Amino acid sequence: MKKVLIVEDDPQIALIERDYLAVNDFEAEIAGTGDKGIQMALNGQYDLVLLDLMMPGTDGFAVCRKLRETLDIPILMVTAKGEDIDMIKGLSLGADDYITKPFSPNVLIAHVKANLAQYERLKQSGQRITAEMQAGNILIQTGARRVFVREKEVDVKNKEYELLLFLVTNMDIVFSKETLYERIWGFDAMGDNATVAVHIGRLREKIEDAPANPKYIQTVWGAGYRFKV
Repeated sequence: MKKVLIVEDDPQIALIERDYLAVNDFEAEIAGTGDKGIQMALNGQYDLVLLDLMMPGTDGFAVCRKLRETLDIPILMVTAKGEDIDMIKGLSLGADDYITKPFSPNVLIAHVKANLAQYERLKQSGQRITAEMQAGNILIQTGARRVFVREKEVDVKNKEYELLLFLVTNMDIVFSKETLYERIWGFDAMGDNATVAVHIGRLREKIEDAPANPKYIQTVWGAGYRFKV
């Protein structure tokens, strides 16, 4: 049984989320504050964190930033409908995906299952594959899930690593944002173009000499992205 940590200051919403998860065979625990969420996440054995961004005191942004210093489990953030700036900021801090309030039980469970499934596939793949992949100045150690640029290791998070590996493996092929979302996040028709765009931007900051004029991850206007050496 997968274990989910719910970080939510509204008790009613937290209980609804817990009930949705329990009905679908997840074990869920609740942290009512950001500080409590950090403490529980760092000391517990959770498979995913469901994180509300707008909380008093230590908000979801601070929680996400702190957890990403040591944890690589999926972080699924919950945002208010229409708060695009908050969503982009959360993704930039290392969140893997998001859902907007109000949401249906099916949407919540679909996002949780998809992120967990992709994370498990990535871990299993890393255990089986020990090869290295070289693309220009970028070296990917697929067994250890490590990325080096000019022999210096860079810190890439779950979805960043998976996105980079997919693009390098399919070099010179143009993929739309929608296709990348389906391939990396694991399901269709629920994503937002901003999710892919933000992760592409984070990757460029880490692997490109000039992120504003990228050499490797190129934008093909009107079509999507491709990796080119």
